[in-house]
Amino acid sequence: MTVFGPIPSRRLGESLGVNNIPYKICSYNCVYCQVGRTLRMQSEPSSYGNDPKQIAHEVKKRVERVLETHQKVDYISIVPDGEPTLDLALSEIIVSLKTVGIPVAVITNSSLLWEKPVQEGLKNADWVSLKIDAVTPAIWKEVNRPHASLSLDKILQGMQEFAATYSGTLCTETMLVRDLNDNEAELKAIASFLKENINPSKAYIGIPTRPPAEPWVSAPEPEAIAAAYAIFTEEGLSAETLTGYESIGFVVTDDPIEEILNITAVHPMRDDAVKDVLNRFNVGEDIMEQLIKEGRIKKVHYGNWDYYIRTTR
Repeated sequence: MTVFGPIPSRRLGESLGVNNIPYKICSYNCVYCQVGRTLRMQSEPSSYGNDPKQIAHEVKKRVERVLETHQKVDYISIVPDGEPTLDLALSEIIVSLKTVGIPVAVITNSSLLWEKPVQEGLKNADWVSLKIDAVTPAIWKEVNRPHASLSLDKILQGMQEFAATYSGTLCTETMLVRDLNDNEAELKAIASFLKENINPSKAYIGIPTRPPAEPWVSAPEPEAIAAAYAIFTEEGLSAETLTGYESIGFVVTDDPIEEILNITAVHPMRDDAVKDVLNRFNVGEDIMEQLIKEGRIKKVHYGNWDYYIRTTR
């Protein structure tokens, strides 16, 4: 378990991250995943030895340190290397984190929402984001590459059940990949499902902005992004596009190198963001070359920028 950040979030302001899943255990193997390909596909929740009270204790210490530096934390966000609902302790973790006194957010791929215990556990969170990249099974399998045991119909039904009983802030996120799920028919089908069955507070439309799991993945043409926004809003949804990179203002309070390693494990950092952190601590940029040589981090190019990503050993 790792506590990292806060990091600037386009949805949650200054977000203090909690990583509750070992590296790349997930129920999906999304082609666009910024953390890389899934190493272990899993669809049954398991125990990963997380102690909810200890996690809350570490988060509280981190929050206190951030506040001492006159910075802020808007949300505590459970956003791990894999799917957070695979952790049997998730419900207890959320409840423990709420004692810190800061709203708790969970970003899930929705794949296990058909299970009642998962629904009940997520209800403890203040803010939940549900992924929905497709409502057509063939497209779902192309984009999300789910565990073989999963059923899209059951997932969509679970999302509907959760939305009907959840009292917090419920959002959805749809990641668009060129030539996979950015066609008009699929976008209209997604928008219709969301309006009729979920009615989210905000329906986010995202595009890959960091290096994806598969190098051939690319963002849709601007016209397709505009069309998606128009389709969602015409359906009566409160839509918002996530098409830019967050600010470079990552919050680092102690060891900048350890913090960069923790952040890049779940959130690739653009070259300018890393330079900003190093400059604030008067650390030379050659340290990144050293980390690359040690195999602890790698540098990749995507779009117009270089990114640093944590490697596994």
